[in-house]
Amino acid sequence: METRRTDIVATPSRLPLREILLFLALLAAVLGVYAAMGSAYSTRMLVEASCYAILALGLTIQWGYAGQFNAGVMGFVALGGFSAMFFSIPVNEAFWGSELPGELGLVLLAMLAAILVVLGATRLDRLGVPKRLRTVIAVVLGVVLYLVVINALRDVTDQIESQAGFIGGLGLPVGVGWIVGGALAGAVGFFIGRVCLGLRSDYLAIATLGIAEIIKAFLKNSDWLTRGTATVSPLPWPVPGPAEVGFTLARAMYLSVTAVMIAVIFFLLSRAYHAPWGRMIRAIRDNELSAAAMGKDINRRRLEIFVLGCILMGIGGAALGSFNSMFDPQGYLPLNHTFLVLVMVILGGPGNNLGTIFGAVAVYLIWIMSEPLALFVMELVVAFGEGTFGWEAPTNMDSRALQARVFVIGLLITLVLRFAPKGLLPEKVRHVA
Repeated sequence: METRRTDIVATPSRLPLREILLFLALLAAVLGVYAAMGSAYSTRMLVEASCYAILALGLTIQWGYAGQFNAGVMGFVALGGFSAMFFSIPVNEAFWGSELPGELGLVLLAMLAAILVVLGATRLDRLGVPKRLRTVIAVVLGVVLYLVVINALRDVTDQIESQAGFIGGLGLPVGVGWIVGGALAGAVGFFIGRVCLGLRSDYLAIATLGIAEIIKAFLKNSDWLTRGTATVSPLPWPVPGPAEVGFTLARAMYLSVTAVMIAVIFFLLSRAYHAPWGRMIRAIRDNELSAAAMGKDINRRRLEIFVLGCILMGIGGAALGSFNSMFDPQGYLPLNHTFLVLVMVILGGPGNNLGTIFGAVAVYLIWIMSEPLALFVMELVVAFGEGTFGWEAPTNMDSRALQARVFVIGLLITLVLRFAPKGLLPEKVRHVA
């Protein structure tokens, strides 16, 4: 019997004409900004856009890979900014040279012991205690221990604020703060995921948005830890600052750091996307019941992807906070740090890493340039109205132009959802016969 051998010849992939045209148009827009606004301003815009690209990559793997709608990006960005501040600014000798660190450490140990006691109370049913009684005991212990610990903590923090101002930093390299920022955001994301990932997408969005506001409120009101509304500045950079090499060169060096970070993250995410792990995550997203029937651990995989996205948000928030050279808890706003990132992912294409990077740069360019362009158009209209109809020029044109950002972003969302609901660079799904 003759055996026939069938060779499968891979058809050559088409030229990515759509991607090339979109990125050429984006490059032309960036060069136009450089020509109009100057190199220092434009390079700063690109650095901030690259930081937002890291945030958007974190959201696109949650939403695009696993279908998890995280509306609390702001909270994880704030955690990253706090870590960049706490680990990089100089040590406060007024705090560390006193007895306050020991007193604060004792309170924190008491807090940890209280948490362990409450967790132990929730497992009393294993010793034969009825579940209702176990719940009552855990709640009573939680309330009592909370009041005891919070009163002790308030006494210590009042002393810190009166004697030292605030704790200060640790004086470590900037990169340490960025890494810890990602780890801290991932740890908080793990806790949130264990509690909230069983919710449906709309309830998950509400829960994450509420937790982000809690994080912001804590950082804003913890004067002993963050100086609250007084802000902390300047934050050091991982590269020589503007005072040493000039604004343009310093920002270009910072851009090179964030560009390398994006390249590494993009490479790792692309490998994960095309690996069996990535196919499993997308299978859970598309049909959770079928994936569970095949023996996949749904909750564990969803928690993995949620924590991974939070880690990237923490790292991006740390890089953005260091570049701004100031930690201001009031500056973390849902419009700037959650919904703007959401628009970036929507425009680029959820689940497409390359599209997310494109969307981040394009949307941030629109966000930044909408104000001067709106002011330019308004000045033309006012000049025409004054000369032709005798109109009186308004006195608050700058603030009106600033509000044009919100209008432009809202219009952009409407147009994209209407004409490109999957984004300008949608996720490429390979169908295997």
